[in-house]
This record gives sequence, structure tokens and C-alpha cells, in this order.
Amino acid sequence: MAIFAFCPLRDLIIMEKTRCLIIGGGPAGYTAAIYASRASLAPVLYEGMEPGGQLTTTTMVENYPGFADGVDANELMSAMRNQAANYGADIRRGVVTSVDFSSRPLRVTIDSENEIEADAVIIATGASAKYLGLPSERKFRGLGVSACATCDGFFYRKRVVAVVGGGDTACEEASYLAGLAKKVYMIVRRDVLRASKAMQDRVMNLPNVEILWNCNTEEVLGDADGVTGARLRRSNGEVFDIAIDGFFLAIGHHPNSEVFSKWIETDEQGYIVTEGKTTRTNVPGVFAAGDVMDPLYRQAVSAAGSGCHAAMDAEKYLMGL
Repeated sequence: MAIFAFCPLRDLIIMEKTRCLIIGGGPAGYTAAIYASRASLAPVLYEGMEPGGQLTTTTMVENYPGFADGVDANELMSAMRNQAANYGADIRRGVVTSVDFSSRPLRVTIDSENEIEADAVIIATGASAKYLGLPSERKFRGLGVSACATCDGFFYRKRVVAVVGGGDTACEEASYLAGLAKKVYMIVRRDVLRASKAMQDRVMNLPNVEILWNCNTEEVLGDADGVTGARLRRSNGEVFDIAIDGFFLAIGHHPNSEVFSKWIETDEQGYIVTEGKTTRTNVPGVFAAGDVMDPLYRQAVSAAGSGCHAAMDAEKYLMGL
């Protein structure tokens, strides 16, 4: 239901009310929309800046259950979106630019223009992988450049890959890839690893892992078929190339939670904190699902599962209103 109201600061504000608002269009958001729709909550979902979520930056997905030969990432997200829409979810393009969770109903502003009021809100805005910011890195994203070894490592069996980073995540990614690839380079900008001692010992004892100390990536090299190498610069100024088939970023993720941070409790990294095994946040009626609250697993299937949980938690909350 939309109500049009005159405001002296803006010519027209579109005021709308919904029982359940879902913010984010990845596996968590679409799954929440499927469950909320089937529960007759008539959810409205705003997809945000990246409809389909991080998964759309890769190509084939081979670890999502139900697809014996794998599935194209964009096809998987399109199927989830269509399923949610077929069950009645109102799916829209738009970005949340501000929220007010100080009173009921909860208030959310879309694209700095339209305001929507909701009895329950599910935050499923995901997390963004950190990249180096190189134009060549962007050029080959999905063509050899990846931020998820678990997602894409399978494509590099018996091949040569590089992992950028020196923390626990980088060591975990390198260890995982070492079980698949012929050789793994770790590109580390310092002369030490930041990872825990146990993780350091693990990668240093892997025979097919070579650590390139004091190195920064200047350029990702490739051709029409994808990544072929990387150009590195040592701290002493030496520039050299390595031949690789895959280039993996492991320098962290950034949860997309800033717009909610005034109201919603987050940890030191910005991940939304939920209560116990539920998806409840510190604000009654606000729930979080997917990578925005999951610093550990960050997989499509686990995000979808938490989207289911959030919709069920929201349904229980609304039944009590």
C-alpha cells in the first residue's frame, strides 16, 4: 500500500508499508523471500547494488547441492529470484541509503527518495571481497581472478595458481589450493606472515607452496582466454613475472553493514551480531542473514540456509505482534 504525502523539503515522498522487508538480492535474500512468501508475509525485496550477490562474480558453481554437473552462477541466482517472484515476493531494484530503527514501524529509505515502513526487516546485504584495485584485476575477474578458493579452486586442478595475502585466510586458501593445484605461490608484501603459528607451519610444510616475500602485485597478466601470469615488484625494486593460471585474493572481506551501524550491533570487523543460534539482532524485528553476519563460512549454501532461518524467525516475530 502506497501513500503519497507532501513534504516542504521534498516535493513528493512515497510512503509505503509492508509486513516484511528484505534487503539484499543474493542467496540469503532470495531464500528469505521464498520462505516469507510461502508464509503469506507478502515480502518486498530490494536487490541492492549487486543483484545476485557475490556469486555472480564467478562462473560455474560446482558445490551447490542439487546440480550434478554444476550450475552457472548467474543461472542459479536467476532461478532463485524467479522462484521467489513466482511465490509472490515483490522484487525491486534499489539501494537502501538510510534506516531509522528507533521506533515502530521500522523505516527504511530507498535511493535517498522513497520511504518504506516495515514491521520486520531482514538484512541480507552480504559482504564484499577486498581487491587490490588494479584495472587488470577487474578485467580478469571471473576469468582467473577469484576471491574464493572454495568456490573456484576445483577449476585449477594440476595447474599453477597464486594467492595474495599473508594472514590466516590466505594460509587457509593456499592450503586448500595446494591439495588441488600443481603449484601455489603465496604473494606476501612483508617478510613475515601475519597468520597464526599453526597456519604458518601448515603452509610452510606443504611441498608445492612457494612463498614470495616482500612482493606486491603490479599487474595481472592474461589474454582472451583468461589469466596467464602476474607481474610482481619486490621491495628492493626488482620487477619479475610469474606464470599462473589462477589469481586468488585472500586479503579479507568487508561486510556491507555500514548503513545499519547506528542501530545494529556489529563486531570489530563490521559483521552483524546475532543472538545465539538465531538470526535476531539487538533490534526487535530486525534479522540478519548471509555473509553480512557470517565471517566464517561465506558460502552460497550456508547463506541460503540462514536466509531460511531469518524468514522463519521473522514469521514467528510477526505472529507475536
